[in-house]
Amino acid sequence: MSGPVLVGVDGSATAMAAVETGAREAARRGVDLRLVHVCAWPAATVAPGVPPWDPGGARTYASGDRVLAEAARRARCVAPGVRVTGAVLLGDPAAVLETESRDASLTVVGSRSATWSGRGRRGSLAARLAVRGASPVLMVRGAPDADGPVVLACDDGHVGRRAAEFAFTQASVRGTEVVVLDGRPREGARDPLAALREHYPDVTVHRARARGGTRRAVAGAGGPAQLIVVGTRPRTAWAAALPTWAGRAVLRRADCPVAVVREER
Repeated sequence: MSGPVLVGVDGSATAMAAVETGAREAARRGVDLRLVHVCAWPAATVAPGVPPWDPGGARTYASGDRVLAEAARRARCVAPGVRVTGAVLLGDPAAVLETESRDASLTVVGSRSATWSGRGRRGSLAARLAVRGASPVLMVRGAPDADGPVVLACDDGHVGRRAAEFAFTQASVRGTEVVVLDGRPREGARDPLAALREHYPDVTVHRARARGGTRRAVAGAGGPAQLIVVGTRPRTAWAAALPTWAGRAVLRRADCPVAVVREER
């Protein structure tokens, strides 16, 4: 059985939107929904995932429990058949969700979830999880077009196998097509699309060349789309791990949800 869909919940409106999206994804996959509220605590003194020291009456825990209760209620409204579990954990939000993602099939966060910082750099929680998390990451943002396609962003002509499979699966369950947005085609690049076309005969595939600059084209592709899927390359530096011309631009500017899928080494 696949792992649960994991959602980071901080009580914000965007996090609650992520809860509803995560519940729908869990229903599509036939898996549980796991809601996690992280109470920020210095990572140097508390290991990721350590629960509160007074779960029976700690004020922090009680507040988090209320957030989870509302999140669970929202989840059951949109996906009543999905089993929902939850936990309030202490630590750095990104570090805790990284740990939790090891057992997840998908991690979902809101577009305005907590930021992270380190070594002079600052960025979104989604970007951190995209690089260091163990599961694909779905950042909920914008207003997706319910009739739009799933857009698969390519990195200089390279179509990642895991990202492509994620895009085809999503297109199949949503009953829509895949638009493959190419950057500069790279001669001899491996392309898994042929095999996926056979495996998903119900999914129509179109290719579109990026015009007006690849970053602008990919970021703007979310206007008529249900979802943008971007593959990442397994590198060590966090900034280099996202696609060289697409990833960060899409996470910042897209007008629809963005899924970031890391390729295997």
